[in-house]
Amino acid sequence: MTMMFNPSRLAYEALAVAAEPPPPVDYLAWAKENIVFSERISAFPGPYNEALFPFFSEILKALSPDDACSIVTLHKSAQLGGTILANIFTLGTLDMDPCDFLYVHPTEENAARWSKTKLMPLIRETEAIRALFSESSRDGGNSILYKERVDGRGAIQAAGANSPAGLSMISPRKQVQDDLAKWSMNEAGDPETQADSRSKAFFNRKALKISTPLIAPGCRITTNYHAGTQETYHVPCPHCHELQELRWENMRDHIDPEHPEKAHFVCIHCGCEIHEHHRAWMVAPENGAKWIAKHPERARFHRSFHIWVAYSPLESWEALARAWLKVQAGGPDDKEKGAGAEQVFYNDWLGLPFEADNKAIGWEDLRDRGEETGFQRGVIPAEALALAIGIDVQGDRVEWQLVGYGRKRYRAVIDRGVIDARAGSHMPGYKVHSGHIAEPEVRAALDRLVARTWPDEWGNRRSADIVAIDGNAYTEDVWGWVRKHPKSRVIMVRGDNKDTARMLSQVREFDRKGKPKKQKWASRFFNFNASIMKIGLYRDMKKTDPEQTGYIRFAVGLGDDFYQQVTSEIRVAERTRTGHPRYVWKLPSGQRNEALDMMNQAHAGAIRLGVTYWTDEEWDMIAERLAKMDKPAQADLEDLLTPVPDAPAEKTAGKGAAESLVAAALARAERARQRNR
Repeated sequence: MTMMFNPSRLAYEALAVAAEPPPPVDYLAWAKENIVFSERISAFPGPYNEALFPFFSEILKALSPDDACSIVTLHKSAQLGGTILANIFTLGTLDMDPCDFLYVHPTEENAARWSKTKLMPLIRETEAIRALFSESSRDGGNSILYKERVDGRGAIQAAGANSPAGLSMISPRKQVQDDLAKWSMNEAGDPETQADSRSKAFFNRKALKISTPLIAPGCRITTNYHAGTQETYHVPCPHCHELQELRWENMRDHIDPEHPEKAHFVCIHCGCEIHEHHRAWMVAPENGAKWIAKHPERARFHRSFHIWVAYSPLESWEALARAWLKVQAGGPDDKEKGAGAEQVFYNDWLGLPFEADNKAIGWEDLRDRGEETGFQRGVIPAEALALAIGIDVQGDRVEWQLVGYGRKRYRAVIDRGVIDARAGSHMPGYKVHSGHIAEPEVRAALDRLVARTWPDEWGNRRSADIVAIDGNAYTEDVWGWVRKHPKSRVIMVRGDNKDTARMLSQVREFDRKGKPKKQKWASRFFNFNASIMKIGLYRDMKKTDPEQTGYIRFAVGLGDDFYQQVTSEIRVAERTRTGHPRYVWKLPSGQRNEALDMMNQAHAGAIRLGVTYWTDEEWDMIAERLAKMDKPAQADLEDLLTPVPDAPAEKTAGKGAAESLVAAALARAERARQRNR
């Protein structure tokens, strides 16, 4: 049989193949067909189940090329499954619509951890993806931060927002900006602007911005959410079937402290109770649940969504209610946030930004209240069961402040003083000739301060449980004094004004190559999140009810300068080179802020001491033993916290300051931190 050669037909056939539209990119269908979760990475192992997370379906549709928007923002609670959503977008793209893909985390360390613990297990467990990527470590296209398809048609670049180089390695058509609220400025400027610019060359670009919010104003994910359509998930009432958004205030107002297991919403239309067993029915789209946009006109460019734990099967409403009651009661906080426990609740549970008090209460109002409701200066109130001293180091003086701590995040400013060249030590009978900490006289005065005792309302004499001294300036000189004291008793601290920093973390220093340097003071030098502490302090200073969690008392006679200093700083927006606002704390010209700094330094010491982990039973035990002491002596916290038969006062005192006290607290705090990890 003779075959007829038809060049024209062959040309048209080739043109038809080239012009044929690609198959539709349907991330939801792809997830249901390909994603199978193991017990290691999911609370619900097995194939992707749309019924568990029906609110994610519309977000996946928004990420497809069929939706006109270029930006999709997810503003959410913590641990809601957002990373799974981002991984579906990432791997689905590399399978159905191959291209260079950028996945950005707050730091390169986060990016490497994500690649090892999230991305690679999912690649190995997804049959459609496993064959697309090499697992050989010798393959140049396979590394922790860069994974290229074996056919070269696309690649995943993982990067950290802290590394300008990582953000400039590829020009991605699609990208994920994960944990966006935690991004900080890098050496080249604003990392969000840098990441966005990498995709601008593509008309069909798509960026998923996803994060739990932090502090507002200034929260990146909240700013993006407000710039988009602001879509919220509306569900039908199981009684009247009218649509409504589940709002936290609706549940909060109906929580019974005695029965948190009965937490519920009330329908805004018919007034009937909505309980947790209704949730699965309510969130199902076939029953009428749907996303409703506040600004639908913005959908062509930017769609933004907000979802929180009330909709999710990953958390119970009882757990939500108990978390709120715990914050209200001021109980131990499992995130090391101390006075920021309320912020943790708003961010992690509600998916809402914590509104910052950018300016403190007027200092005159605070002074007047302190003088009217205060206590005798230098006398420890009965509520103050733990004591911390904050010390601020200046070139010509050293200042100190004694702060007491109690249950429900209670604080009391008990005493303050200055060691300087003009007035000498503000401790009776002791004079110095220079106020710099390098001077032997100043160090001797500080030694006396560490050993000094104050009377409490029970008639005991007590010294500070922990001392936290500013180590940011004159670090070598400060270390020369600090190292002579036990590390359980005296620590060095310095403030970190980034909203995203941990409340307390060990100082780490690096050489020019980025390798950690081992410093002699490493084991007792700590960074503290000064920004969050100031926000919490400013909120607490406005509380006037002594029963409120976080209430602060002030001794009478602290002086106008104390109140002026402790309210001195203001949180303001500062424009960067790229125009992105960055919120920073500013001290107005001509004002001082030592009292504010020492409040934070003392609070850093209290966190290190472990007060944020103490239970009601432990607070009760300390109070009971202090009240029963017969002699004016300082007991060790180890004694106060250990339920032993009552002993004469002389047997419970005399172990030497508070070393056992702090050691016991630190051991318990470390155990709590390990449990939380």
